[in-house]
Amino acid sequence: MTALITGTTGFIGRRLIRPGDRALVRRPAGLENEVLGDLADPASLARACDGVETVFHCAGLAEASLGSDAEAQWRINFEGTRNLLDAAGRAGVVRFVFFSSVKAMAEPGDACADEDWPGEPATAYGKAKRAAEEAVLEAGAKYGMHVVNLRLALVYGRGNRGNLWKMAQAIRKGWFPGLPETGNRRSIVHVQDVVEAARLVAQRAEANGRTYIIADPRPYSTHEIETAIRAVLPAPSLWAPHARRIPPQRGSLPPTGGRASAWGGPAPTFWTLPAWALRAAGRLHPRLAEIVDRLMGSACYSPGRIERELGWRARVGIEEGLLEMLGSGNPESSD
Repeated sequence: MTALITGTTGFIGRRLIRPGDRALVRRPAGLENEVLGDLADPASLARACDGVETVFHCAGLAEASLGSDAEAQWRINFEGTRNLLDAAGRAGVVRFVFFSSVKAMAEPGDACADEDWPGEPATAYGKAKRAAEEAVLEAGAKYGMHVVNLRLALVYGRGNRGNLWKMAQAIRKGWFPGLPETGNRRSIVHVQDVVEAARLVAQRAEANGRTYIIADPRPYSTHEIETAIRAVLPAPSLWAPHARRIPPQRGSLPPTGGRASAWGGPAPTFWTLPAWALRAAGRLHPRLAEIVDRLMGSACYSPGRIERELGWRARVGIEEGLLEMLGSGNPESSD
């Protein structure tokens, strides 16, 4: 199938594109079969969609923290998606897969939410994504397109520079404190599993008109994530704090926290920050409150629907995925 992929210079899009696919870019990027276009320019989108069977829409404005520009979120993530849907429908595109986010749902608190979780999204980013999801379903009915929404949990993998990567860099340098086990639950998913889910829903007729959460079936506490990062990274050394170990062969990782590094153990925890100190910090400033919520709060989402309906299941485990993200390993070769 001839596919158009938006966001091909981004973290997910560059994993998704295959030889022969068409890449929508705003400026020349040196990609094979790239076409210049902008989500705000319907004429450029019409040219990009001409002769295409499938659109994978990964492009968009990433979620911002406090102080996000609500107008920009709406213009790019909703209006841009609607423009692309109209161009795809008029060009006779057969399939359209939209990369949304679990942020398009109401916050689940301590529950583990599925696609039917009630309530409205809390952020400008989430509201724009939710409106775009609705536009996707409407365009499917209007144009007879096979359409699917993918609500992604926190996506990680090589090339991502999000919160997990930042935590890993702090641990690598030896100054990130150990976090207490608070029993919170946070959903994550490796980028390779996202790519496989996208290709699957594009091909399966029963996915038409559906919205799916894409996440690892097992949520992790922040403490468990930190422990897994320490198991993958080398222990810091007073003499060579940034030294790199020789990575083990893929498949040799034991359960979280158990693999030795080149210095005889995982990156150690020199001190653990107590839970009360984190909570106290969160009361000092809104920005600190946001950081504390990300460290101690829950964000659990169930992929049960896509597992039941399509048989998809995340295959990349947390240590395998972290090893790939931080410089070695290759989940894509595990077919």
